[in-house]
Amino acid sequence: MTLLIFGKTGQVARELQRIAPDATFLGREDANLLNPAACAAVIAATNADAVINATAWTAVDQAETEEATATIVNGDAPAAMARAAAAKGLPFLHVSTDYVFDGSGDLPFAPDDPTAPLNAYGRSKLAGELGVRGADGPHLILRTSWVVSAHGANFVKTMLRLGAERESLNVVADQIGGPTPAAAIARALVEAASSLLDGAEGGTHHLSGSPDTSWAEFAREIMAQAGLTCRIDDIPTAAYPTPARRPQNSRLDCSLFDATFGISRPDWRAGLSDILKELRP
Repeated sequence: MTLLIFGKTGQVARELQRIAPDATFLGREDANLLNPAACAAVIAATNADAVINATAWTAVDQAETEEATATIVNGDAPAAMARAAAAKGLPFLHVSTDYVFDGSGDLPFAPDDPTAPLNAYGRSKLAGELGVRGADGPHLILRTSWVVSAHGANFVKTMLRLGAERESLNVVADQIGGPTPAAAIARALVEAASSLLDGAEGGTHHLSGSPDTSWAEFAREIMAQAGLTCRIDDIPTAAYPTPARRPQNSRLDCSLFDATFGISRPDWRAGLSDILKELRP
């Protein structure tokens, strides 16, 4: 199986390079998502068996003031890419987010639950989902949440830095979700791509880490595993205002993905251990 992968430096793309080193990886210099037609042209010319879009606009708060640009990257580009893949009959795999939901209630969101994003980033990602489905080709939309790895900027690395500098940190305790190792997402995408080529049914699926937890509890586990003594104090979302509203319930029902592809939710605590081992000098 040969793969064409959009993304080179992001968390998931970095992990894909480890498990699919023979794939063709496209950075911004090769395919800028601000130019959807150029991205589609790359797919039209490819000899790959499947296409993975592992890049996106992920600056959630910045999207509040730059929604038009975020929508090109997260909405228009994936739609154009999916149409180009559909024209060639190539499976197109696309990573999306729990932010397409409104975060209400306390039950896990199923793939077919109504979407109602709270912020510009969520709206831009939902536009991408609609475009991928509308291309009417073989596809997989994989929604995930709270992505972490040893690469780039993410919650784990922020907590490690602050935890080494401070005696205590205030962390939001009323947002609940599943931290998801980027390595697990990458493995899932490659396995799912192979299954799609073998005739598996795609569609919209969820994958997030288990067990569901709060940001504050996640932070405590980071400190514990890293051997840091920084105390984590619980605060409500209202005490940590951000330009973009965050969903309080980011739980995802991943049972359909498990049933379809045989890929179960990864244990984020084990994933955190792997990340910390990689970050240690």
